[in-house]
Amino acid sequence: MSRRRIGFWYRLAAVIAKPPLVVLFRRDWRGMEHIPAEGGFITAVNHNSYLDPLSYGHFQYNTGRVPRLLAKAGLFSTPFVGMMLRGTGQIPVYRETTNALDAFRAAVDAIERGECVAFYPEGTLTRDPDMWPMAGKTGAARVALLTKVPVIPVAQWGANLAMPPYAKQNKFSFFPRKTLQVQAGPPVDLDRFYGLEPTPEVLREATEAIMAAVTAQLEVVRGEKAPTELYDHRKARAEQRRKAEGKGLT
Repeated sequence: MSRRRIGFWYRLAAVIAKPPLVVLFRRDWRGMEHIPAEGGFITAVNHNSYLDPLSYGHFQYNTGRVPRLLAKAGLFSTPFVGMMLRGTGQIPVYRETTNALDAFRAAVDAIERGECVAFYPEGTLTRDPDMWPMAGKTGAARVALLTKVPVIPVAQWGANLAMPPYAKQNKFSFFPRKTLQVQAGPPVDLDRFYGLEPTPEVLREATEAIMAAVTAQLEVVRGEKAPTELYDHRKARAEQRRKAEGKGLT
């Protein structure tokens, strides 16, 4: 999608969002050369702040290839926010309903029309205590293996320093100015999965490859090594329940 086709609603969103982002934050953007100049593609992005869709969106907007993000369906009924989401063509995600497949179909359709679809594979803000990406869900891998388009890993850091995940209002910290770091890497190598039946195991392995690529980009951004195993929120909750039940028996 060229800059000429960004459209009214995305330009309006940029007019509204860019000035406060420029005033409140510095920017450190890298890897724009990995964003395809044409054709459909997927970006897989880590999620560590309610502000990071604006940080990532600003980065991607400036490449001329605006993204369609998958967002919780409830946001589309929010005044003004819902209007902007619909106008910019974002994709509602209906979790655990009969409409749950709609997001998958909409993502595939958008990619086949030559657009970029952005996934937050973690599905929610990271719960990792050290703010590394969590184990991902398989949606991005499922779409990637069906469409066979490039999957670009994107790491971001900095929005979480101003607005930590799940922070209360008194924990916001915009000053001194933080730097929004966004780094895109080369496409994830998924060739070994093409042509295979998309079994749960294949989708899990493809998802792990995608999350490993995102994490590797974040390691460069942060200048430190990530844990060898990604945080799995479901496993952590199960372990907490097991320990609580064990204490109840003593």
